[in-house]
Amino acid sequence: MAKSGEHVGPPVSMVDRSVGQALGDYVLQTLGVAAAEVQKLYHDPLELLTRAVQPVLWLMLFGEVMARVRGVAPGNIPYLDFLAAGILAQSALFVAIFYGISAIWEHDLGVLQRYLVSPAPRSALVLGKALSAGVRALSQALIVYVLALVLGVGINLNPLNILGVAAAIILGSALFSTLSLMIACIVKTRERFMGIGQVLTMPIFFASNAIYPLSLMPAWLRAVSHANPLTYEVDALRALMLTNGVSEYGLLLDFGVLLSVTVALTADRRKNVWTHGLLTGIPAPRVVFERPSRTRYWHV
Repeated sequence: MAKSGEHVGPPVSMVDRSVGQALGDYVLQTLGVAAAEVQKLYHDPLELLTRAVQPVLWLMLFGEVMARVRGVAPGNIPYLDFLAAGILAQSALFVAIFYGISAIWEHDLGVLQRYLVSPAPRSALVLGKALSAGVRALSQALIVYVLALVLGVGINLNPLNILGVAAAIILGSALFSTLSLMIACIVKTRERFMGIGQVLTMPIFFASNAIYPLSLMPAWLRAVSHANPLTYEVDALRALMLTNGVSEYGLLLDFGVLLSVTVALTADRRKNVWTHGLLTGIPAPRVVFERPSRTRYWHV
């Protein structure tokens, strides 16, 4: 019997070790899901080329034409420089916002059943897919960087700035891919998702500071833009990517908004839509126990 004042329970070192082990397992499970998604890109490299067409058209056609219009870009920034960061954010947005289609496809093919029988929490599944969307978006960033340098855009090649750009892209892609997964859990069909994705993408893009500054917007659209996470991603990219870039909100607020919204969307609560959406539509996996006389199925 323990005396009064003595510590009862497992040693503190064991508790710390168990917490650290659980955190390490969670990180490994998240990275495992992300690696499985990135392997799809390795087996289909043509996707990189097809996705490169859109930023090329925006920068070489739209950017070159609008660069002749004076007064669009704020300050002394050339419009093509101003546009480059917005197109980079747009490319990452288009990669992430349609990420839910793969979840619907996996649901229809029964791939998600394998995730259900794994010990990984469902938040690790969502976070792993979000992380893989960020990796895909980084490939778009490389294309935009090369094209911007060819067009004479003033790109800041400081390694710390490049790391900051990568962090902003990964956070923004994680945010919008998680939103995409949430929508996929609601609609559950590819046809409905494609329609909703098209409806969401254009307002998110045009109600931001990607192709024009906030000062040119009417008051109501400026208020919408302040509530748009893409605005803060573009602001961070513009400050870090360009040699003469300046953050309108401040990098701390930009990254704070992206991180807080991403964490809120990936939080693992019992009644979240993405926790009980696509995954609850799959029947529980059955384990077969062989017996000499008969075969019985037990739900686990």
